[in-house]
This record gives sequence, C-alpha cells and structure tokens, in this order.
Amino acid sequence: MSRIGRKPISVPEGVTVNLKENLATVTGPKGELSRQLPREMGIVIDDGTITVTRPSDIGRHRALHGLTRTLLSNMIEGVTSGFSKSLEIRGVGYKAEPTAKGARLVVGYSHVVEYEAPDGIKISVQGAIVKIEGIDKEKVGQVAADIRKVRPPEPYKGKGIRYVGEKVRTKAGKTGAKA
Repeated sequence: MSRIGRKPISVPEGVTVNLKENLATVTGPKGELSRQLPREMGIVIDDGTITVTRPSDIGRHRALHGLTRTLLSNMIEGVTSGFSKSLEIRGVGYKAEPTAKGARLVVGYSHVVEYEAPDGIKISVQGAIVKIEGIDKEKVGQVAADIRKVRPPEPYKGKGIRYVGEKVRTKAGKTGAKA
C-alpha cells in the first residue's frame, strides 16, 4: 500500500471540492483549480475528508495512487495558501524589473530579456530576488524553471539566476603556464 496514497486529505473551511467523473474542481479563497484525474482511482469525498483508493496492486495503479492523492492535496493547498518560489540574480550589472505581465531581465546579454508570465502567476522583484507566486504548484515551478533557464549559474564565478538557497559548485579557473 502506498504510504502517501493512504493518507486522507482534510478539506479546510471555505474550500469546496466537486468531483464529476474524473474532473476535480477545487474552489477556495484564493481562486479555483480544475484538473483531470486518472479514471482508475476511486475518490471518495466524505464529511470533510477525501480518500483515494486503487482498484488493484499492479504497478501502474500503485504509481497513480500516490500521484492522485498528491495532486488533490496540492490543489487544496493552492486555493487556501498558494505557492511561491524565489530566484536570486547574481552578477555585476545583472538585475530584474517587474512589468505589467511579467519581468524584464538584464543578465549580461546584448539585449534585455522580456519574460511574460502565464495567467494566474504574479512576479514581484525586490532587489536581486525574484518571487513567483500563484495557486497552481505546477505553473509556479515551471515559471521559476523558465526564468532560471534564461541565464543558469555558470560554474566559474557563479553568475546567473539560481533558486534561493541553491548551492552552485564553482570550478577552479585556469592556472598560469610555467616556463
């Protein structure tokens, strides 16, 4: 039995969960999320808790069991408290500025990189920290990965865009030739 899949999900006050066939819709104080869930999984909403069951013990069902439970849990957490990721920009002259729909990144290229965020994602900039917030965990993580991909940290000086707290191993530079 999946340890994660077995855990019941508690539905907090102010959150409604609707399940129609395999389409789950979660509405809460921060917004609404919908997602198609695997048909094979049994989802029971009972008195403020949600339990996910699997039909058999084959590998595919075992894998989907924990996944389905985690997707539902993340949807509920997203509409109640939301998700956020922070990126740090390091380098001389590197900076970010917020725009109406995203961010403008100056990261050592000959041009300014304009990043437009998808709907439901808010990007804020404070100094060298870029904060990405939203209710969909998958979108928040993808936007953070896309922004990091603009200029990943390089291994010699560590310049670039990295997650806050990410450790970048730096290499030793070239040594002078001996005559």
